[in-house]
Amino acid sequence: MGLGMARQVARKIVESLCGLALGAGVAAGCAQEAAAPLAPPPLSPACEAPAGDIAAPAQLPHVAAALRRGRLRIVAIGSSSTSGVGASSAAEAYPAQLETILEGALASVDVVIANRGVSGEVASVAAERIKSEVALEKPDLLLWQLGTNDALARVAPEEFEDTVRSTIRWLKDNEVDTVLVGLQYSSRFSRDSEYFAIRDALQRVAAAETVAYVRRYDAMRFIAQNRANLQLMARDNFHLNDLGYRCMAEHVARAVIVGLFAKRRPPGN
Repeated sequence: MGLGMARQVARKIVESLCGLALGAGVAAGCAQEAAAPLAPPPLSPACEAPAGDIAAPAQLPHVAAALRRGRLRIVAIGSSSTSGVGASSAAEAYPAQLETILEGALASVDVVIANRGVSGEVASVAAERIKSEVALEKPDLLLWQLGTNDALARVAPEEFEDTVRSTIRWLKDNEVDTVLVGLQYSSRFSRDSEYFAIRDALQRVAAAETVAYVRRYDAMRFIAQNRANLQLMARDNFHLNDLGYRCMAEHVARAVIVGLFAKRRPPGN
């Protein structure tokens, strides 16, 4: 296939994906970007879920600028779901799998992801660490996986919300895009009101601050309810296994790449 034909095919893929993303609020920006040979990679059959259950995308202007430079620096910060507890090796942790996915999707772009996950960490501790990591790594994008430990520690939702909101605003001031990666789903927490309160607080912040939000709880619940033969969790039914990390990486990749086409979301969406 010649270069011209390849670009036409890529354009059709982007246009098709943009059409499918109407519910995520990104279609309005697609017409201007359709010439770019870029599209979200397909999801593995095990990881497929409705687009609305995977993520609420948002604009990623600093990521877009980094792509034009040909080098994208990302810091992944969070707790055990970021550090990779339950994975068979470091290469199976979600940041490592995500780096491979993005390098495959973003042709000619050097993608570097620094894994800065610390097991057991709550948002207030991570918020302090974020400032030093940004100074050290100078990332274009921060992936912040959070919420589960705050819910288990019974952190007040208002305190959690204030911490996340102020940190996002600090990141904006320092020209770093943010993708929030939400709480995981587990049958252990399906009736835990404190768990839901933190999840809802995180969703409110993402909508109010117009940052991308990966709805990990919703996507994992969909998979658990529709593919009972699949297991995303390790034996402790709390940490992820290799497949769980694969789905997490694919869903975050979808949020990042679709975010490159996103128009500003109205507050509350």
